[in-house]
Amino acid sequence: MLAPVPLAEIVPPTIASQPICDWAKAHYRDRLFAKDEPIPARPGLLYWVEQGAIRLMGMTQTPAPCSRPPILLEEPEEVFLGFVRAGLPFEFVARSPFHFHAYAHVDDTKVIWLYWPDLEQWPEIHQNIWAAFRYQHQRKLLWLSTLGQRRTIDRLLGVLTLLMEECGEPWQTGYRLPFPLTHAHLGSAIGSTRVTVTRLMGRLRERGVIVMLDDNLIAMP
Repeated sequence: MLAPVPLAEIVPPTIASQPICDWAKAHYRDRLFAKDEPIPARPGLLYWVEQGAIRLMGMTQTPAPCSRPPILLEEPEEVFLGFVRAGLPFEFVARSPFHFHAYAHVDDTKVIWLYWPDLEQWPEIHQNIWAAFRYQHQRKLLWLSTLGQRRTIDRLLGVLTLLMEECGEPWQTGYRLPFPLTHAHLGSAIGSTRVTVTRLMGRLRERGVIVMLDDNLIAMP
């Protein structure tokens, strides 16, 4: 089982975003999104979350073996891949048969979009954005390591711990996620079902590992 890491030790790169925000506003490159509204993202563009949070989802279809051309057997199903919180960038890479989608996870999520050459006017910000992507890459390696756990409850606790480390805010003697997360999303993330996640979340609550707050917010003492 993954051991929680103190949040004070998990510090993503600091990026001076005000110049980008001012530039985006002047060039009409920013937009507000409502909760669960899809972000019209496409490969080749760099996206910046100015406020709110983005929910990343992956989608793939399973082709029939030894079929030419490949025949897709299963209906595509979205898989929760994590969040991008305010102050961090994200981008998409197009590679069949994988498809990625982004949604505003909370109301009034503001997203900025720009091309990589636009960053040439801010060399220091450009370097810090690359550092932010390296940070996210390291976190995804931890995410994959978590999904390699044999027991479902260990995968669930590992994903919750990683999300708390990346997005958590102080709460009493611990931390909490600042926005709700459905059991269906958690189930898709760990390769399980919503019913199983609901049962395991109850077990984690009984052990005092997590606490459910008002508005379905999750906290870890």
